[in-house]
Amino acid sequence: MEKIIRKNPSASLEVIGIRKTKNTHWNLLSEQLVEASIKNGLGVLTESGAIAVRTGKFTGRSPKDRFIVKDNFTAGLVDWNQINLPFDPENFDKLHRAMISYLKDKELYVVDGCVGADEKYRYRARIVCEYPYSAQFARNLFLRPDSENLMKFIPDWHVIVAPEFEADPKEFGTRQGNFAILHFSKKLILIGGTAYTGEIKKGLFSVMNLLLPIEKNVFPMHCSANIAYSGADTAIFFGLSGTGKTTLSTSEHRPLIGDDEHGWSDKGIFNIEGGCYAKCIDLSPEKEPQIFEAIKHGAILENVVFYSGTRIPDYSDDSITQNTRVSYPIEHIKQARKPSVGDHPRNIFFLTADAFGVLPPISRLNKAQAMFMFITGYTSKLAGTEEGIVHPEATFSTCFGAPFMPLHPSVYAKMLGERMEKYDAHVWLINTGWSGGPFGVGSRIKLQYTRDMIRAALKGQLNFVEYYKDPVFGLEIPESCPEVPSKILNPRNTWQDKDAYDRKAVYLAKAFVKNFEKFGNGFDESILNALPKVEMDELVNSEKRN
Repeated sequence: MEKIIRKNPSASLEVIGIRKTKNTHWNLLSEQLVEASIKNGLGVLTESGAIAVRTGKFTGRSPKDRFIVKDNFTAGLVDWNQINLPFDPENFDKLHRAMISYLKDKELYVVDGCVGADEKYRYRARIVCEYPYSAQFARNLFLRPDSENLMKFIPDWHVIVAPEFEADPKEFGTRQGNFAILHFSKKLILIGGTAYTGEIKKGLFSVMNLLLPIEKNVFPMHCSANIAYSGADTAIFFGLSGTGKTTLSTSEHRPLIGDDEHGWSDKGIFNIEGGCYAKCIDLSPEKEPQIFEAIKHGAILENVVFYSGTRIPDYSDDSITQNTRVSYPIEHIKQARKPSVGDHPRNIFFLTADAFGVLPPISRLNKAQAMFMFITGYTSKLAGTEEGIVHPEATFSTCFGAPFMPLHPSVYAKMLGERMEKYDAHVWLINTGWSGGPFGVGSRIKLQYTRDMIRAALKGQLNFVEYYKDPVFGLEIPESCPEVPSKILNPRNTWQDKDAYDRKAVYLAKAFVKNFEKFGNGFDESILNALPKVEMDELVNSEKRN
């Protein structure tokens, strides 16, 4: 049984302006936070012992309401764009004072946690929460110091989370009532007007994405990672939501290092988090047994719906949102690696769910292609997943995590290329999307085939097969793979109408090229040569595709 931790005698919230509150609870156990959530009508217990909560109006992040204070420190560092939005320092101070005034009559829950499993590269954060389940989320997702370290804990950063405090845009300069604002000079994050807990972890991840490269020469990555039981052969998985990053990295055959965020130093990789935040939609014990089993006491389910008259979640029900979520400590995964570190990765997987049915289920990338695909960060949005989308659309998220990358993408791409070369890492593009036609015509690539292809790459079995080069994207596609039908490896072969495939390939290639144009100049010529070839006559005249 975990001991109840006393508050650090020297700990105080006065450094962030909080001098007096109704009652402040420091570093409560999960049991205590669950009790507080239930007592306050913020959650209910499920049949497995997890707590289920509703996050209200916001069931996902709100990227247009995430800001970075623009001052002397950030002005020349941050890649200001439609994602990294500048915020006025004076408005931040006004908003901060208003939040402090709002919280003075509130019961607060404080969690002290660490970000980064490798102590050499670790930052310490103090998260101050209006809701107990926000504090429980922070306790799940960040590394929990032991009793001795809690007693002398000094935070590097503070986070204030007030879901019921809404800003007046005219007074404070926000876009609307909700906001998540990072102030690097004050080392403070303000989150308000939203109860979606993912804003907490992504706020601190954004901090790491700026500070790790410039302060510690560490490559921050939005990826999952696992490792062989031998303690070597690390693999990392990049991918946007819905591509299978959590599913494919969680394996009974390989201990999990981490679910979502890592750093790559000169020592190897380390998990930035202490827990997992997995999607629940269509979750089942057959497809994702480890995640399913992790939903027990200590876990927090967000926006799931119960079967009528029960406390049993219906994971197929998306009536509230497609983005149903669960957070839990990494210890809930039986095969989790402790400590959450690994050697330099030998295999890197870029995951994409291509709804156009164009990309091969597995292909090998050289350094320039890997850097290009990393900068591109492609996947598809499906019809119905967002308002206004009636057909599949190509979507691109720089470095597979654009909303959390404050620096220019070339900084992160360069770090990837340098480490690929230095540590001889192989990079693979994995399409977990459609084959035989686009969404609505073809079918989704079987999960078992994807697992078999990844397993073959990890075992080195694809080092000894023949490859051919796709004439549009330049990808090297294996002609065979153990346990996988050879026909599906060439996506064109799976289409009944080959001309339709060629047209769709050109369409997607042009989308890649157009997306890359927004980055302007400044990239190495080898990366520019890795762009897809979009001339139709190259397709028509190519015999390699037949």
